[in-house]
Amino acid sequence: MTKALVIGSQGGIGKALVQALAERGEVTGLSRADGLDVTDAASVAGVLGALSGPFDAVIVATGALAPPGRQPEKTLRALDPAQMAQQFAVNATGPLLVLQHALRLLPRDRRCVFAALSARVGSIGDNRLGGWYSYRASKAALNQLIRTAAVEVARSHPQAVLAAIHPGTVATRFTEGYPAHRKATPAEAARNILAVLDALSPAQSGGFFDWSGAVVPW
Repeated sequence: MTKALVIGSQGGIGKALVQALAERGEVTGLSRADGLDVTDAASVAGVLGALSGPFDAVIVATGALAPPGRQPEKTLRALDPAQMAQQFAVNATGPLLVLQHALRLLPRDRRCVFAALSARVGSIGDNRLGGWYSYRASKAALNQLIRTAAVEVARSHPQAVLAAIHPGTVATRFTEGYPAHRKATPAEAARNILAVLDALSPAQSGGFFDWSGAVVPW
C-alpha cells in the first residue's frame, strides 16, 4: 500500500490509519473538515472527483452507532424510521457511494484494496443478544453491498480485494459508555486492520473479516 486514501480521517481509527499508512508511503485523508459528507451524493462526487489516482488502497473508516443525541434502540418500542434511515445513509449507502466514485482511482493492472469498517454486530448468524436494530441492520446491509460490489468490480479490476472489516472494540469516542473486557488503542486497531488487508487475496474479495483475519459469519 504505497499510496492510500482514508475516508473518515479525523475519527479515532481513521486518524490512526493515516498515521500507520504514512509510514508506508503517501496517504491522503479526507473527512467532513474537507467538505466530504458520505451521506451526500453530490459531496462524495465532488470531493472524490477532484482526486487523481491510482490509489493502492481506499479505506472507509466512517460510521455511527446512532445519530447525534440518540442511543441505539434496545427495543421495538424505541424504533424510529427516521433514525434507521439516517443509520443506513451513514453506515451502508455512504461507503458504497465512496466506492462508486473511487473505483476509477483504483489500478486495474495490479492488486488494490477497498475496505470499509463494519461490525460483528452486523452478523446475522452471530446475533444472539438482539437490540441495536438500526446499527445492526445498517452494518449487515454494508456487508451485503461489499459482497455484491466485489462481484462486479472483479470484472474490471481482477486483482482487487474488497473487504468488510470488524476492527474489534476500540477505545475511541465512538465506544465511550460501552463497556468491554478490553478495548484496543486506535494505533493497535490500525495495525491489525492493515495486517488483515495485507494478507487478503483477490480470491477472498467480498468477504467479512475481523481484526485477526478470521472470517465473520454473515
